[in-house]
Amino acid sequence: MKPAVAIATLLAAAPAVAAPTPTADDLARLWQTVQTQQAEIAELRAELKTTREALAGTNRQITIAEERLDATAQYMETAAVPDTTTRIGGYGEMHYNNLDTDAGGASREIDNHRYVLFVNHTFSDRIKFYSELEVEHALVGDGAPGEVEVEQAYVEFDLDGRHYARGGLFLVPIGILNETHEPTTFYGVERNDVESIIIPSTWWEGGAAMRGYYDNGISWDLAVHSGLATPVTGGDAFRIRSGRQKVAESTANDLAWTGRVKYTGYPGLELSASWHHELDASQVAGDGLGSADLLSAHGIFTRGPFTLRALWAHWDLSGDAVKLAGADQQNGWYVEPSFRLAAGATDWGFYGRYEYLDGARSRDQFKQWEVGFNFWPHDQVVVKADWRSREHRRAADRGRDFDGFDLGIGFQF
Repeated sequence: MKPAVAIATLLAAAPAVAAPTPTADDLARLWQTVQTQQAEIAELRAELKTTREALAGTNRQITIAEERLDATAQYMETAAVPDTTTRIGGYGEMHYNNLDTDAGGASREIDNHRYVLFVNHTFSDRIKFYSELEVEHALVGDGAPGEVEVEQAYVEFDLDGRHYARGGLFLVPIGILNETHEPTTFYGVERNDVESIIIPSTWWEGGAAMRGYYDNGISWDLAVHSGLATPVTGGDAFRIRSGRQKVAESTANDLAWTGRVKYTGYPGLELSASWHHELDASQVAGDGLGSADLLSAHGIFTRGPFTLRALWAHWDLSGDAVKLAGADQQNGWYVEPSFRLAAGATDWGFYGRYEYLDGARSRDQFKQWEVGFNFWPHDQVVVKADWRSREHRRAADRGRDFDGFDLGIGFQF
């Protein structure tokens, strides 16, 4: 309503007889009143607009809250169902060996040494399954050199985030290579001989185990599992590697125990010691081979590009027959310095290794020098080359001494 019209309306509504003639002051006060009312009306309109906008925002917040509640409810329903993630991985390696013996023999061979497939499954946050299926030497069948092996198949239970229990078929916690032997993780085309002959890597057994990890860098393992069935006669008599049963209808008259303590609390340092005890290393009573103990220790120290690895392993076997054969003490050790140059796309590693072995067979009693390099075009792909020179301790085996080189390619995913 316009001020002039409002004044006219008020004047018209008043009784004609009783109304005095308004003075200039009266008109001024009336005008001021109308102005005040107009300002109040404008303020009320502004407040009404703000209120409506606030209500609209509140309604949107309510809608968002409802959406979040629905999403939370769906998440809770999903969380009630265990995570059933299944993952597939694996590794493989191919080797070329070119060796010449002192007796005039030669060996030229290309071998798809192994292809391994991992299939792991998560039942829940605390229960997981791990498996490893390996095909060795590419071809399996009558007269073929290859084998198909299940190297791991166990269920692991997370007890409290620091302690774990597992049951099934697992790798024995001894040495450096036995549990971690993907080709991208070690130097040399072939795995070192100490961890092949004295520690018979890859070595797996069936049973139960416990493992613990602590913030100070100390961890431990304790396992009870199937044991060896080491032969006591023939060309492989008392040879530890020939005693692996691979959990294939394994004789379990006497079980075995393995314990390990490891320290990784100092940056770049790993120290570990293992003890393995066989109640009867042949699984046959009274055959001249009784209990057996394996002690092993290793250290790995890395400072910048330089790494030094060293490992020692020693078997002590009891029994009249094994002592008579002079095979009751079997041991080996090696030292391996390496230097890795990793800069941009260039990732080269150079190493040297000296090994000393004293196994059950005379052919397993030798010392060996080895030098070579690894090239990683990708952190999961490696190309390798090395030169080896082996010298046997016994004169009767000197014809087996050899020099030669190896080439290899490996991968993991």
